[in-house]
Amino acid sequence: ESFAAMNLVLFDDAINHVCRICRITDNPCGHALLVGVGGSGKQSLARLASFINGLDLLQILVNQSYGMDALKLDLQEFYKKAVVKPGTGQAFLMTDGQIANEKFLVYINDMLSSGVIPA
Repeated sequence: ESFAAMNLVLFDDAINHVCRICRITDNPCGHALLVGVGGSGKQSLARLASFINGLDLLQILVNQSYGMDALKLDLQEFYKKAVVKPGTGQAFLMTDGQIANEKFLVYINDMLSSGVIPA
C-alpha cells in the first residue's frame, strides 16, 4: 500500500484531536463526525488517526455522474473489504463536498446506526 506524504505541523490542539479521533475509532463500531471551519485540518487529522490505528481508508470520488447507485456500489465494496479482511479495521471518510445528493445522508445514517444499507 502507498500512503500520501503529509507535511504537517502539529500544534498541541491538533495532537489532542488526533488522540481523540484515535481513541474513538479504536473502539468497536467507533465513528466520529468532525465539525469545524473549512481548512482547519479535519480530513488530514482523520487520515493520520486512521494510519495510526492501522485502518484501511476508503474515500469516495464524486463526479458529475456520481449518484445513488454509485454510492451503493462503493458502500458494497467497503463492506466486502470488511468481510474479506476481518482483522483489519476500516475507515470511511466523507466530506460535506462529497454529498452530491441529500439522500446520501440516509445511507450514511443507516450505515452508522444499524450497519444495514437498504436495497
